Amino acid sequence: MSKDDVDQTAWYIAAREGHVKVLEKLWYWAKELQLKPEELRNEVWLSKDKYGQTACYKAEGRGHVEVIEKLWDWAKDLQVKPEALRNEVY
Repeated sequence: MSKDDVDQTAWYIAAREGHVKVLEKLWYWAKELQLKPEELRNEVWLSKDKYGQTACYKAEGRGHVEVIEKLWDWAKDLQVKPEALRNEVY
């Protein structure tokens, strides 16, 4: 997936800015493209920007509860292991 000059994906930027509808559209397109679960895990949950921060971390820091709930639902769908979340979210 494409990243900008500070290693942020569209997923990351949408989460950071609290754009739930954009996240839902990206999720829909990812499913339509039949991306593998590990690709989605890496891009949606585990991808970090050049500062080492994940999309969930940024959403939390900005108080985007609905984004965090959506990301959590997808984490369950993708069977992201809890230890991966503990190690990678912050």
